[in-house]
Amino acid sequence: MEFASDNASGAAPEILAAVTAVNAGAAPSYGADASMARVRALIRETFEAPEAEVYLVATGTAANSLALACHCPPWGAIYAHASAHVDTDECGAPEFYIGGGKIVRIAAPDGKLTPGILKAAIEATPQGFVHSHQRGMVTITNTTEAGTVYSPAEVAALTAIARDHALPVHMDGARFANAVVAADCSPAEMTWKAGIDVLSFGGTKNGCMGVEAVVLFDPAKAWEFELRRKRGGHLFSKHRFLSAQMEAYLTGDLWRRLAARANTLAERLAAGIAAIPEASLLHPREANMVFAYLPRRLHRRLMERGAHYYFWPVDPPSEGPDDEPLAARFVCSWATQETEIDAFLSVIRGRD
Repeated sequence: MEFASDNASGAAPEILAAVTAVNAGAAPSYGADASMARVRALIRETFEAPEAEVYLVATGTAANSLALACHCPPWGAIYAHASAHVDTDECGAPEFYIGGGKIVRIAAPDGKLTPGILKAAIEATPQGFVHSHQRGMVTITNTTEAGTVYSPAEVAALTAIARDHALPVHMDGARFANAVVAADCSPAEMTWKAGIDVLSFGGTKNGCMGVEAVVLFDPAKAWEFELRRKRGGHLFSKHRFLSAQMEAYLTGDLWRRLAARANTLAERLAAGIAAIPEASLLHPREANMVFAYLPRRLHRRLMERGAHYYFWPVDPPSEGPDDEPLAARFVCSWATQETEIDAFLSVIRGRD
């Protein structure tokens, strides 16, 4: 019963086959491989963005940090939800690559910023005052760290606020595929048509071995990104192994199919948990993550039966009342099995 993270899942067979196939023979290095040219064309087609520039890196931290660095000056403030990975999980990498910067953490329910909350945070930053950070840019996460999803209309409402203040907007799309499937929209509708300037398009959490694409909808930023990627140590020499993963991921809508399976399984898990009288959901289940309260005794029983997941946001004290509700995160991936969900629900129903 593995629900700790979609990072814990293996790679999809199609991805492994693509990596094996590209291993034969020699290929140009540093992104000049034929597969990368096809990846660029596929992303431009998928996003209906013929002028977009596309670059691959191996980690989400690199994708986010380099994307932010291309759009924010060292003295700039980056407006982000308080739970955003760029602040809580990147070990200061965005600030490192920017050469400064300041992430302004904005609290908002269910992992989602709202136009009013964002506007207030931006306008609380003094301008023209040399002792203060200046307004830099906005970043949003979709799927959010709370497992919720911004619709294209909600994204557009936030980017409109950013535009009113002349700020670019980045989307952390580590689980972008899950968000697009959940919102039943096109990638273009979720990104540049809604005002997004740059996207970190995730593959690793959704069936790839390790590859993320940075999609620059403003091609004027391309050369700067190339220089920052190289200077930051994230330009792969044997680049074809990144390209092959992303090409397979985009071919035949594999990225959508893998995300749809994960979302469907999470829906099944959430419904089962919600039916337990002693349980309750923290946030609406909209993609592939479920956040729920369960009493301590059920957590203990689950872990004794071999369930893996994380308490949220931190581990509770090891001892406490059996009926104390404790929050946890349960993540489904493309590789999650229905039998795992059935076994999990059987345990909390006391039928194992």
